[in-house]
Amino acid sequence: MVNFIMSGACGHMGRVIAETALQRSDVELVCGVDICTDVKTGFPLYGDFTSIQEKADVIIDFSNPSALDGLLAYALENNVPCVLCTTGYSEEQINTINKAAEKIAVFRSGNMSLGINLLIELSKMASKVFGTDFDVEIVEKHHNKKIDAPSGTALMIADGISSVRADDPEYVFDRHSIRKKRTISEIGISSIRGGTIVGEHDVIFAGDNEVLTISHQAQSKSLFAIGAINAAAFLAGKPAGNYDMSDLLKERY
Repeated sequence: MVNFIMSGACGHMGRVIAETALQRSDVELVCGVDICTDVKTGFPLYGDFTSIQEKADVIIDFSNPSALDGLLAYALENNVPCVLCTTGYSEEQINTINKAAEKIAVFRSGNMSLGINLLIELSKMASKVFGTDFDVEIVEKHHNKKIDAPSGTALMIADGISSVRADDPEYVFDRHSIRKKRTISEIGISSIRGGTIVGEHDVIFAGDNEVLTISHQAQSKSLFAIGAINAAAFLAGKPAGNYDMSDLLKERY
């Protein structure tokens, strides 16, 4: 049994993870942390990590980048691994996470979906075949309450494609302000926010007289909850270091 702390427990994903955990016999949510403490839950709820009394094997974080310092301080002091599902971290915060990973196990992914991580691998394969002969555009769509743009998943896809390219691609987010012809080194990333779209990502490879599009649609946030819980079960007891979905997939598949 893996006991975990839910950071961002009162957010939408925190609630979905709590509900999903109840249906599993291999994990247990022992307490939650959230700035909103007046919400009724079936587990102890704290306003910050310094108040936690329960012991846990791992932390799952689906909150806000502003919660990172308190989370890592607690994790380092208590030697608790972290599954970081939050997106929108600054470069400085990513450096802080990497430094923490020298002492504790840290699993970080901008998307906890198995399908998305397969999409990334397929996109890398396509990029190896097409090289710079095909232009690459990534279009991501999310609900109107999502704050950060582009999505962490879109950046994961772009980084995956960049890792197999011979050139040094440039990410272009705001094409209307550039006013110039596209260069072969560009990877365009566009964001759409509207309604209750859970998450959609299209990777477009556009060449001469042909277009290949690789798409993924998340139809329920429960798939992210399942991925986060699987990551927590995977990470518990692991030695210090950085881990991601590819490590989990290698172990399971």
